[in-house]
Amino acid sequence: MFRRKSSNKILEDWGYASKYSLIIGRFQPFHEGHQALIQTVLNEGKQVCVAIRDTPIDKDNPYTVRERKKMIKTAFPKIKIIVIPDIEEIVYGRKVGWGIREIKLDAETEAISATKIREQT
Repeated sequence: MFRRKSSNKILEDWGYASKYSLIIGRFQPFHEGHQALIQTVLNEGKQVCVAIRDTPIDKDNPYTVRERKKMIKTAFPKIKIIVIPDIEEIVYGRKVGWGIREIKLDAETEAISATKIREQT
């Protein structure tokens, strides 16, 4: 009898993780704070998927998706990166099967600001 595999099992067989920690951001630009956040999750032994918001180019969003993806891939060549529309909010229903958490980094890292970085360039 033919037994169907779940999509997660098929992905595992191909060497892909079945679950990821999703990190959503503009990454305008990708900086040491973003890097520390991603590394924190990786250090927990989890797979990371970075979702780059496809923001329109303007003074607050000077980098293209391609440029931001390259910045992230330079630091983390093996993580999964996806592009998502420019979102306004994240909405979920009850018993969604996943959690939302905030990772607090050290004060120096938390103080890193992409806005300040853009103003310096």
